[in-house]
Amino acid sequence: MHVETLSDAAAVAKRGAAVIAAKAREAVSLHGAFSLAVSGGKTPWVMLRELANEKMPWDQTLIFQVDERIAPDGDADRNLTNLTASLLSHVPAMASRIHAMPVTVADSQAAAADYARTLSTHCGSPPVLDLVHLGMGPDGHTASLVPGDTVLDVTDADVALTGEYQNRRRMTLTYPMLNRARSVLWIVAGQEKAERVRQLMNADRAIPAGRVTVKDSLLITDVKV
Repeated sequence: MHVETLSDAAAVAKRGAAVIAAKAREAVSLHGAFSLAVSGGKTPWVMLRELANEKMPWDQTLIFQVDERIAPDGDADRNLTNLTASLLSHVPAMASRIHAMPVTVADSQAAAADYARTLSTHCGSPPVLDLVHLGMGPDGHTASLVPGDTVLDVTDADVALTGEYQNRRRMTLTYPMLNRARSVLWIVAGQEKAERVRQLMNADRAIPAGRVTVKDSLLITDVKV
């Protein structure tokens, strides 16, 4: 894992946007398209706003979700709500190129399987994403892979459901899907995460984030360790 430690969250967001744009141009040059999966978080929403100012091949870009809360459309807790506000307000043409997790479908298990098929349709079989953006919580979770949840042990599905976490169930990409990605971009802000950042840098499997094993990984952080 390569690590870049910057001065503050704003610098992290701006640098993250530049990295995404560079990865997008590289992917389009190599195989004509760019697939990106995005997570939630305050700094990432700033990053996506910054992305609107970068030289991006928008017409060749597809955006997927790493995880999503099971909640109604427009709910303030939904990552999609914030993704829409951060990116689509600046790049409205991307509306048709964002593949949202179908968390409002009554049969959540069937919806998870359907999203896995969507990934296969656009990213191959088995699906491989060009770039996955991940964050990390103070408990070491990433995506919605949280400590103690049975979803950590899912090996036979690319998309799965979690138990309740912070009052919501979630839909999330699983380790098999994440670990097939060509590259991972970690965006982690907040000094309170210093110990978890050390664990992440050491690939410590005691935390969920430490079980993401993609070799081409970049951590951009303002955390001093």
